[in-house]
Amino acid sequence: MDFESLAKQYQKELLDKVIPFWEKNSKDELFGGYFTCLDRQGKVFDTDKFVWLQARQVWMFSSLYNRVEQKPEWLEMAEHGARFLMEHGHDGQLNWYFSLNREGKPLVQPYNIFSDCFATMAFGQLYQATGNDKYAAIAKQTFMNILARENNPKGQYNKLVPDTRPLKGFSLPMILCNLSLEIEHLLESDLVSQTIDEAIYEVMEVFYQPESGLILENVTPEGHFSDSFEGRLLNPGHAIEAMWFIMDLAERKKDEKLMQKAVKIVLDTLNYGWDQKFGGIFYFLDVKGHPTQQLEWDQKLWWVHIETLISLIKGYQHTGSKECLQWFEKVHDYTWSHFADSENNEWFGYLNRRGEVLLPLKGGKWKGCFHVPRGLYQVWQTLEKLK
Repeated sequence: MDFESLAKQYQKELLDKVIPFWEKNSKDELFGGYFTCLDRQGKVFDTDKFVWLQARQVWMFSSLYNRVEQKPEWLEMAEHGARFLMEHGHDGQLNWYFSLNREGKPLVQPYNIFSDCFATMAFGQLYQATGNDKYAAIAKQTFMNILARENNPKGQYNKLVPDTRPLKGFSLPMILCNLSLEIEHLLESDLVSQTIDEAIYEVMEVFYQPESGLILENVTPEGHFSDSFEGRLLNPGHAIEAMWFIMDLAERKKDEKLMQKAVKIVLDTLNYGWDQKFGGIFYFLDVKGHPTQQLEWDQKLWWVHIETLISLIKGYQHTGSKECLQWFEKVHDYTWSHFADSENNEWFGYLNRRGEVLLPLKGGKWKGCFHVPRGLYQVWQTLEKLK
């Protein structure tokens, strides 16, 4: 495999096609923040603003400024979004809304803790770019709010009847694996170490199911299996994305056993989640092979595939696994031939099972300036180390 030409492919896609798409089309010059609902050509088709996508874009441009090149226009783009978020994105106590209208008036209450997670990432990265203490204060306080809500993320907005079938989800410990590293420069080292160790334990021991080699999306509060729709649910993309977070932590901790276990989970998940008939990775599956309640279970999504590429190339980098490299080539070929738009910049997000474009949008309520550029950056940087 020609790592040098592959590195150039990912770099060029990021810097010449994907980032320019968002620079050109997403900035709301009138009311601030970003448009994320963009069609195939980049035209705005809806003006609602989703806080976690606003924050993700602030993070992305801050990260490019910090890690690629200190371009003033990248920093200005990040601060443009940050100003909108500071003024409109939260309830005054740094509880971050889910969505706003174009002008910044809240539409959906702050029920979704991932708005808070990405706000923390955004302002933590922006502080690194600017040294502005107000950004540091927002990131740190929001992070402490997340930890306070950890055991009941939705709080008063939880619609479930308490105690009938209490479950805890994989998403929060998964994201804490990454988030704790993103803002460790703002936290005391003991808190960072404790958060990391707890998140690793939850991801790799509580949600991991040794019998199947797979990671569950939901378990009981005690960490047991629940034989229900929610308890049997697998999200292959989540499990695989979490593993490159774990690999980064294993590298930091010099924990070879943890690294090998992360690679094994990636490969086991791919072997279970790959569509043998049409190619690509399923969106949702049932650990017992039953039908899922998600009607979109067989769709192929952009973020699942780009996150898988990160985990596979990092897995190869750290362990030399030939299976990781073989899978990387297979997923690379599928991803670039199905998601990358050869006629316009940026990538499609949603394919049907056969790999045909289901929605031609480039951004919407869930897809923004995050997974594609972050993934291109991560793979590019890893390939650079392998040249």
